[in-house]
Amino acid sequence: MKILLIEDEAELATSIIDYLKSNQHICEWANNILAALDKISIYDYDCILLDLNLPDGDGFRILTELKKRNKMEGVIITSARESLETRLDGLKLGADDYLTKPFHLAELLARIEALVRRKQFSGQNIVYFNEIAIDILSKEVKVKEKIVDLTKKEIDLLLYLIGNKGRVLSKAALAEHLSGDMADMLDNHGFVYAHIKNLKKKLHDASCQDYIKTVYGLGYKWQT
Repeated sequence: MKILLIEDEAELATSIIDYLKSNQHICEWANNILAALDKISIYDYDCILLDLNLPDGDGFRILTELKKRNKMEGVIITSARESLETRLDGLKLGADDYLTKPFHLAELLARIEALVRRKQFSGQNIVYFNEIAIDILSKEVKVKEKIVDLTKKEIDLLLYLIGNKGRVLSKAALAEHLSGDMADMLDNHGFVYAHIKNLKKKLHDASCQDYIKTVYGLGYKWQT
């Protein structure tokens, strides 16, 4: 899962990033509105954590820009503002959830995972696709009721492909999803091919149909 944290308090940001990374999630950080908009214009995220009190303006501007750009990221506002009016304003502008500071990191993670399940997989803890079953919470994958030993990256890749079934995903998009903005620093996206190849082999060895199609010159697509 790829998350953008928009937060100007460096100490809080560091604790959130470390906690999310320890739970195997990619978390990028922007400490002001301009830096956040720059990232949003280049990358896609599964979830955005949005503080409202930012040094160069009100975080509500981010919600307005997301709507203008037709971006589909889930947004959780994390703010010290406690008023009902502020909560309602955030939800009306397109936020999906609101968490008042201070909060427990475990609750934040639970809210993030619940939001992504709602938006991508209709709130299900277990994602089914024909003979495949993926338990999002336990990170367990089964094909025809038998467990398939996948790495964390391979599970993330599998969920991303299924969540975007029917869409052609470029190697650049897959690289970005798996590695965050670190993908820009890589000379090529050969590691994407390696992950695709390994995932296809493991699913094939488990007697799974081949749903991962190569779209030559463009990328990959999940389709029946």
